[in-house]
Amino acid sequence: MRERKLTRSLATLLLSALAAGPGPLRPALAWAQAPGPASPPPVFGTQTAAVVVDVVVRDKKGNLVRDLTAADFTVLEDGVAQTVDSLRVVDTAPAARQEDAAPAAAAAPAAPAAPRAGATVAPAPAKAAPAGAPAIIAFVFDRLSPNARKTAEKAALSYTDRGHMEGDLVAVFSIDLALRTLQPFTNDMAAVKAALSRAATQGNTAFASEREEARKRTEDTSRADDTLAGLTGPANQAAASLVAAQQAFDQVQVNMIRTFDALERDQQGYATTNGLLAVVNGLKAIPGRKTVVFFSEGMAITANVAAQFRSVISSANRANVSVYAIDAGGLRTESGTNEAREELAQSTQRRAAQEGRGDSRTAGALTRGLERNEDFLRLNPESGLGQLADETGGFLVRDTNDATPGFRRIQEDMRFHYLVSYTPTNMSFDGRYRTIAVKVARPGVTVQTRKGYYAVRPEYAVPVRTYEAPALALLDRTPRPEAFAMKLGALSFPENDRPGLVPVLVEIPGNTMAWAPERTGGGAHAQFAVVVRIKDERGREADRLSQEYSLKAAADKVPQARAGAVLFYREADLSPGRYTAEAVAYDAIAQTASTRTAAFDVPKATPGGLRLSSLMVVSRAEKLTPAELTGKSPLHYGEVMLYPNLGTPLRKSVAPVLGFFFSVYGKGTAPGQRATLEIQQGSKVVGTTTTELGAPDAHGRSQNAGALSVGSLAPGAYTLKVSVADGQGMQTREAAFTVAE
Repeated sequence: MRERKLTRSLATLLLSALAAGPGPLRPALAWAQAPGPASPPPVFGTQTAAVVVDVVVRDKKGNLVRDLTAADFTVLEDGVAQTVDSLRVVDTAPAARQEDAAPAAAAAPAAPAAPRAGATVAPAPAKAAPAGAPAIIAFVFDRLSPNARKTAEKAALSYTDRGHMEGDLVAVFSIDLALRTLQPFTNDMAAVKAALSRAATQGNTAFASEREEARKRTEDTSRADDTLAGLTGPANQAAASLVAAQQAFDQVQVNMIRTFDALERDQQGYATTNGLLAVVNGLKAIPGRKTVVFFSEGMAITANVAAQFRSVISSANRANVSVYAIDAGGLRTESGTNEAREELAQSTQRRAAQEGRGDSRTAGALTRGLERNEDFLRLNPESGLGQLADETGGFLVRDTNDATPGFRRIQEDMRFHYLVSYTPTNMSFDGRYRTIAVKVARPGVTVQTRKGYYAVRPEYAVPVRTYEAPALALLDRTPRPEAFAMKLGALSFPENDRPGLVPVLVEIPGNTMAWAPERTGGGAHAQFAVVVRIKDERGREADRLSQEYSLKAAADKVPQARAGAVLFYREADLSPGRYTAEAVAYDAIAQTASTRTAAFDVPKATPGGLRLSSLMVVSRAEKLTPAELTGKSPLHYGEVMLYPNLGTPLRKSVAPVLGFFFSVYGKGTAPGQRATLEIQQGSKVVGTTTTELGAPDAHGRSQNAGALSVGSLAPGAYTLKVSVADGQGMQTREAAFTVAE
């Protein structure tokens, strides 16, 4: 059969044709595989490994208990007794014995038991520091007031001056809007002291709280309520109008301050938890127990940040990192708790005054204020900081301007503790949280250890967030779930400044998501997560991209929400090689999920050499806003955003065109350069054409978009192929598409 010449249009034809077409946002390429047939009941992945838990035991006087044996320990996981495989004592205190194997019973020493076949891994690989290993300690400074920074420096210097042992490795970090490394890990105490001095003197981004101003304005509004209540009758009408106007302006100011404060606290909370996650994740590769000393005046754990906060605790437990929190505010004249009580009292008084006047208003600023106080109470050092320390095996030092005694206890914990190893009886990587409880058969002692972990594989490259854990477990399940439709695509766009750039897209139809009614207010909400795990050729995790979605809608808007689609878009930066993207969408309300897999390549980029992006079949185009135009995305084309087609058939009765898009980099952008386009059905070429490449843009790339007529093609599966050559070679990319009537 003779090849047919294909009609080619300008980019404007493409954009107008696609913009006119119906349908939701549709992403990607590197086609995902369709779900397979029904399979046997699911089995979660298993692996042989042990859980190693470090335990500090103290008597009633706070002294370390040093003479325990394996027979003294009982370990419970989710309330089920576990068999202690081995117990080791870590003792690196001066003039003390080094790490020795502790006897498992009074009569005989314990050797590590052989792991049971098929047992599961838990938080971290069973690595313990070798005998005589140095202590690993990271000082992390949160945003602190000037006085608190000095208090923190003084406390840290008590370690460098009196607690440091030769060989100890110490690092200093600070958290503002980003994590700053003031001193990488070193045993040079002079360098550590210099870093502590910088931490004590550096300024922080002003999270300037206007809480006092908000309270003052609220008090003014309340007084205005009382004044208005007394201004009755025609004679006082003018005065009442003036008071009401001032009251309205005061309330506007309060609303603005509190709205900004709520957003500010979210930002502060995310910055703190992200910084801690980075530190903890960096420490996980080091064997043995690691110590993080966190100086803070309270963590902003708002409702929006709570999941991220739980991820910090989970990641610390997986990495065998104990966090010791020091409330650097010391002995406050007015504590954070007192400030919260003031706001609660103010809200209560205002509500009582409203009821006394017969005013039944419960919405607006008052309700927002009560919600805000719930968040503000989380700033109480006993709350967030205490939970962080307690659940990772550390403790909180607070209500003191002299942290030296607390630091002495931290040093004792570092130098002496027990390592308890057990192999869990629950063998599956089901992503669920497993509680750990360690009990000691000795009256009057306190036990300090981590409180649990998420049952996911330990080899992940980045920390596992709490919402990711159940989703990741589903990727390790056999068979993988296929409860609803979803689409996945991964594209390679070797930009000049990001040669390993890979946009990853997942699309989920809105009608597949479960919506549950709100407890109050009459609305509904949906809760789900999308996680994409990218693996290299050796099966190792190279990157992980994820997003948790918490959607809310009025009851009458739910049908509209279900009619749309959710588009997940993230970008990965990868080294040259072949990869597999594994995506899972997990509906937390319906407890259902689906998975997809897509393989893709990241080509090796030769500086100045010809590079060709993925060939993208375009679903539609959307005009960018002025703000969006300032961004740089590989899918931006002029003033529009191009959305890839994830495999939706091209219906000739709707729009008989095949939109395409690709970018050329390097020598392929020379003037007069041309590209060849072919459509193939199987091994047969059914059409071909050429096009001149566009001129390089400000980023040094030639972007090319167009549309090919498919009106004469019979329904079926096809491949679009683009080839670009320079004087030294040729680059080719392909994309599959389907034609329907």
